[in-house]
Amino acid sequence: MLHRIGDKWSVLLLILLARAPHRYNELHRSIDGISQRMLTRTLRTLESDGLVSREVHATVPPSVEYALTSLGRSLLEPLSALANWAVQHEPEIQQARAQHARAGM
Repeated sequence: MLHRIGDKWSVLLLILLARAPHRYNELHRSIDGISQRMLTRTLRTLESDGLVSREVHATVPPSVEYALTSLGRSLLEPLSALANWAVQHEPEIQQARAQHARAGM
């Protein structure tokens, strides 16, 4: 699961789906730089982990909607805590990076 949280596409998809269920094309348009292949792969992985549900609607052409499961929603609080930590400590992280760069590491 740590690998999943470290994956930038997974986190972005979880945040988007936290707002509301989305259709595939809505997700694709909402995430700049993600390829269709990567979006499909990431959604399938999140679905196999039980974080996202996939519902096929009997329309012509068929449409697919993705939503967070209750397990996926339970991940939002720890993700939020991690994001808050990163914002709170950003100056310290930037300072450490600058010192590291000056040291020639």
